[in-house]
Amino acid sequence: MCRDLLLVIDMQNVYAPGGTWFCPRSESAADNIRSLLESEKINTDVIFTRFLSSKDPVGDWIKYNEENALVNEDPHANEMMDAFSDHLDKYPLYTKSVYSSLSIPEVRESVKEHDRVILSGVVAECCVLSTAFALIDAGVHIIYLSDAVAGINEETEKSVISVLSGLEPLHVEIMTTAEYMDKNIHPTTAKEERN
Repeated sequence: MCRDLLLVIDMQNVYAPGGTWFCPRSESAADNIRSLLESEKINTDVIFTRFLSSKDPVGDWIKYNEENALVNEDPHANEMMDAFSDHLDKYPLYTKSVYSSLSIPEVRESVKEHDRVILSGVVAECCVLSTAFALIDAGVHIIYLSDAVAGINEETEKSVISVLSGLEPLHVEIMTTAEYMDKNIHPTTAKEERN
């Protein structure tokens, strides 16, 4: 049985309905992530990440901060979505100021203790994809949950899947949340269900 780490990337209010950077499928992605978090059949470790702008930006991040000052300075926009309030008491939340979640030292250390990393969250074309490539470069096998990741729009979401599918099956597996759950039922739970 593989030891999996579920990364929930940047599920912040700015991407939720009404948010400045609303991702149309953010609600359904949140529902699918919650189904994993609340499943008693799946045994995964979990880390939440969030993006907050750097206080000391360099290079293009200076321009990024200038262009996105209103979002950066809005506490509500940067808070995690309410859908995860119950889970943030159980699992760690780490902050980054770049796109890749692998830039976080605690995430890097946790990744070393796992066989695979399960990717979920937002934004498909940005922080999730950046994290995927960083993990691949680090030699980590990833599972990309296509219905637990939301992007700017359906077209660009499909583009990310198209890019990552070129790295299957060696580096990446692409599946839905239900497919992942079906393939990874914890053996103890499955035995209890049969009895």
